[in-house]
Amino acid sequence: MTDTAALSELAEHITLRRGTDIVSTEVAYGELTVTVTLSGLIDLIEYLRNDANCRFSTLIDITAVDNPQRPARFDLVYHFLSMFQNHRIRVKAQLREDEIAPSLTGVFPGANWYEREIFDMFGILFSGHPDLRRILTDYGFRGYPLRKDFPTTGYTEVRWNDVEKRVVYEPVKLVQEYRQFDFLSPWEGAKYVLPGDEKAPEAKK
Repeated sequence: MTDTAALSELAEHITLRRGTDIVSTEVAYGELTVTVTLSGLIDLIEYLRNDANCRFSTLIDITAVDNPQRPARFDLVYHFLSMFQNHRIRVKAQLREDEIAPSLTGVFPGANWYEREIFDMFGILFSGHPDLRRILTDYGFRGYPLRKDFPTTGYTEVRWNDVEKRVVYEPVKLVQEYRQFDFLSPWEGAKYVLPGDEKAPEAKK
């Protein structure tokens, strides 16, 4: 049986057992993606860990994706590995900005720092998390850097104040208008090609 066939069979098995929680399944790039309802997320993951035909006992990663154009703005994305079946699975759940996701720490304690990172970067809250606080940014940080509407410059900058002899926080002040550089060569009369010149013909299309 090919990997694709085995994953398709696994998708059918999971849908048969947990069909009320499943939104969709897809096999692509050698991995099975299962989209689940937010309310059925924890029950499905517990099933994937405990079922003899699944045994996804290793949590690889948890992350999120921001889709601000959708009513259900965020995708929570979980990656698991079954060393017993030699399969990987991706579990996705959508949630609105005002929704709270259930914490996975009761099933996989290693989810603790992953969920803290998602809270820090996206502002997603997790109910039942034992210590939900920022993990990468400072305690006084404003905003969530991986949201699509977060400015690339941020809101504040941190620097050492030699007069006050301490670290100070100040609003970001740009000395010039923020620009996107395309790195096209300024040497239009040059007879040789510089790195970046290939962009010019593409821009005219």
